[in-house]
Amino acid sequence: MSERTMDGTKPIVISALPSFESPLDKVTVPDDLRRLPASDMPRLARDLRTDMLNIVSETGGHLGAGLGVVELTVAIHRVFDTPHAKLVWDVSHQCYPHKILTGRRDRMRSIRQGGGLSGFTSRHESEFDPFGAAHSSTAMSAALGFATARDLKRKDFDVIAVVGDGAMSGGMAYEALNNIGAQKRKLVVILNDNDMSIAPPSGALSEYLRGLRSKKPDRAARQAALHQSGLPSFAGESTLFDHLGVRYAGPFDGHDVEELIDVLTKARDEIDGPVIIHVLTEKGYGYEPAVTAKDRYHGVEKFDVASGRQFKSVSKAPGYTAVYANALISEATRDPSIVAVTAAMPSGTG
Repeated sequence: MSERTMDGTKPIVISALPSFESPLDKVTVPDDLRRLPASDMPRLARDLRTDMLNIVSETGGHLGAGLGVVELTVAIHRVFDTPHAKLVWDVSHQCYPHKILTGRRDRMRSIRQGGGLSGFTSRHESEFDPFGAAHSSTAMSAALGFATARDLKRKDFDVIAVVGDGAMSGGMAYEALNNIGAQKRKLVVILNDNDMSIAPPSGALSEYLRGLRSKKPDRAARQAALHQSGLPSFAGESTLFDHLGVRYAGPFDGHDVEELIDVLTKARDEIDGPVIIHVLTEKGYGYEPAVTAKDRYHGVEKFDVASGRQFKSVSKAPGYTAVYANALISEATRDPSIVAVTAAMPSGTG
């Protein structure tokens, strides 16, 4: 397996299993991660990705989204004092790397089994999961709630929301932005933009984000901007988020763990209000079958790592979606006024 960086630099070759003396073996909780030398962070991210890949190949579960946020997960736990800092993952399809780094690595092979770990974040499972999530567009509202409670109680901790996987296009996300921009509380929103929800994105927002993605300069220019004062925006003009009262920064490379650590440190130390940090990631990053078939590797059965072949069981019973679709088509043949409205995710809704 190999990884290619988003800037097209030399691929990184990773082994099928983490090698001996991996930094990952020294991490049980994020405090351990924060004690490691900074030079270990790229290696930690590579080994974390490999560990997750091997686990999900044996258990099945959500794969593509988690592979895409490995570096981001490492950077968040490196910079912010979790669980004192409150970290909210929208949808939480991408939470497996987070679970591995927060005391649950030895239980990961029980995921989504009776008595085992949840496939999503769960308040009952860990103090590192302050908000249980399995649905879209709720993270920013939840994070604003934590920030409001913090300020009312005159406490001091960071609040971080990771929004992606199509969640930014949901109506509840805009209700949250409406309030965040008005209240101006210190809050970090990370827009994890992988240009790929469960299926390819559609709609006006995806076109708008595509325009912002095109503004990302090369790494040298990003580094130069980061080492000047302030957290840079490369948009060239005020963004939709700025107009809503939430400062925009980015876009940045979501697979450059060192860059992410610099960005998040600046957000933590230099921004006293709400900020949206736009990071570009690739769903399935680091595992070619998941990169080339992102929709089919969003959620997977058990699979062979070397070939990518999934061991899918064949059910003799028809699926609910097929039954519903056939019944709807049958009705539509009799009544041409029937119109079907469906989500933009063919593999999910049929």
